[in-house]
Amino acid sequence: MKWANAIRKKRWKKVTIITAAVLLIIAAILYQLAYRYLIDRVEATARDSTPSTITEQPSGTVEYDDWNYKSDSVQISIDEIVKGTGADKITYFVADVRLGDSSMVYSAFAENKVGRNIVETTSKIARDHDAVLAINGDYYGFRGDGILIRNGTLYRNNPARTAAAFFRDGSMKIFDEKGSSAEQLLAEGVTNTFSFGPVLVRDGTLLTNFGHMEVDTNFGNHSIQGSHPRTGIGMIEPGHYVFVVVDGRMENYSRGMTLAEFAQVFADLGAVEAYNLDGGGSSTMYFMGRVVNNPLGKGQERRISDIIYVR
Repeated sequence: MKWANAIRKKRWKKVTIITAAVLLIIAAILYQLAYRYLIDRVEATARDSTPSTITEQPSGTVEYDDWNYKSDSVQISIDEIVKGTGADKITYFVADVRLGDSSMVYSAFAENKVGRNIVETTSKIARDHDAVLAINGDYYGFRGDGILIRNGTLYRNNPARTAAAFFRDGSMKIFDEKGSSAEQLLAEGVTNTFSFGPVLVRDGTLLTNFGHMEVDTNFGNHSIQGSHPRTGIGMIEPGHYVFVVVDGRMENYSRGMTLAEFAQVFADLGAVEAYNLDGGGSSTMYFMGRVVNNPLGKGQERRISDIIYVR
C-alpha cells in the first residue's frame, strides 16, 4: 500500500510540474502576442505637425462641395467609379490632387505618437490635423523595420524593402531602402517615406508580376494576393497626385481589386510612380469631415497607425 501511495504521489508531482510548465509556456505566448499586437509601445512623441507649425493656414478664396475643393494652393477633385456588375462589380474612389508651391503631402500619427500598436481611425487623425483630404498610410506601427521619415523627421532607420519617398519639390520616387541612406534622403529633401508595397508603377513602367507578394514576414502577415480593398498613392507629375481607395469584400457592391488591376488603375490615370499602401479593412478615404468610401463594408473604420493627408 505504501509503495502504491508513493507511486501515486510521484505521478501527481510529475503531472503538477508538467501542468505548471505548460501554463507558463501559454502565459509567455499570450504575453508575446499581446506585446506584439495589443500593448502600446511609444518610441517617440511626433514632432508637432499641426497646421500652425508647418505653414500658414490657407488664405484667399476657398470653394468646396461634397466632391471638390479649391483654394489658392490646393485643388482636389474626387470621383466615385463603378465597373462591372453583380459578383464582379468594383467600386473605387479617385482623388485627383494638385498642389501649389506652398503646399505638400503630409503625414500624421495616431495620438501624435510614434510606436507600436498606437492606433486611431483615419477620420480622427485627419480631424485632429485639419486635413481636407486623407487616406490611411502604411500602418508602420505593425512593424519595427523600414525607413520612417515623416514631415522631415527621421523616426526609424531599419532598411527592409522597396519604399516610396516624397520630396519638398512635390515629386515622388520609389527607392530601395537597403541601398539608401536615411541621412542622404533627408539631405535630398525627402519629407515623407512609406514602407509597405508592393510598387505598382515605377519610372513610368507598369509592374505586372505580383506573385507571392507579402507585406513582411512577421507573424500574422499573409499574402495580399486576390481581390481585396486597396489603398494607394501615385504621382502624375510633381505636385500632381492621385489617391485611390478601393472598397471590397462586399457582394454586389465591390469585390475589391487584385494588385494587377490596382496597378492598371494608376497607369490609366497617367501615374509615373505609384505605390500600394495598407489595404483590407484599413482602406479609408476622408474628405471635408466625412468618410467617402465604405470601410469594412459597414461604414466602420478600422483603427490604424498613420495617415497621408492634404490640407
